[in-house]
Amino acid sequence: MIIEVLYPEFCNLFGDAMNAEFLHRTLPDAEVVKTSFKKHPVFADRDVDFVYLGSMTETNQALAAEALKQHRTRIFDMIDSGTVFLVTGNATELFGTHIENEDGSRIETLGLFNLHSKRQMMRRYSSIYLGTFESIEIVGFKSQFAHIYDDGKNDTPALFETIRGAGRKPGQTEEGARINNFFATSVLGPLLILNPPFTRFLLNLLGIHSCVLPYENEILTAYNARLSEFKDPNTGTEY
Repeated sequence: MIIEVLYPEFCNLFGDAMNAEFLHRTLPDAEVVKTSFKKHPVFADRDVDFVYLGSMTETNQALAAEALKQHRTRIFDMIDSGTVFLVTGNATELFGTHIENEDGSRIETLGLFNLHSKRQMMRRYSSIYLGTFESIEIVGFKSQFAHIYDDGKNDTPALFETIRGAGRKPGQTEEGARINNFFATSVLGPLLILNPPFTRFLLNLLGIHSCVLPYENEILTAYNARLSEFKDPNTGTEY
């Protein structure tokens, strides 16, 4: 099994790098390839099983967008064929049509789905997040300068349905995007450690149906405690 982690030198904010580390500890025999920004991605030349991309600064979003657009056709082909992708935090914005700056200028992105983001650099949005994925409850956090908006076609399937916190934007329940086995969310965490049932879902997609997660008892205890806290109406959502 090959797991490719893209741009780990700068896609590592908010603890997101631990998503890849957690996968590696769960699957110690997997080949984990950490592809730095200036290197040619492994997925461009051969099949990989899992691609991970995490949060970055807004400056690095522009760099990552240009790098990924060189492999746009290959990425779309991989998604069509069922390769598993996990994209977290503001890396999600790279797969919409564009990122709009406050001055009206735009960063053109990959256009996988008909969504775009708008930045408000003086108004960071920070909150807890509680949602659902199929029958799985999802917990996490948000910390972002941009929200995501529909381009008018309203045809992008959501990844999560929001219970508390913001979806793609405040007031919307749809959060993130899912196309085949491509999973993109603005939720931070790190997502896989905070949500062991969702991690098991992804492992099942990779053909791993029985394994012990690292610190499984501890992370399940923490997951259940966080669910109770986030469901409590006395727990505020924004901070």
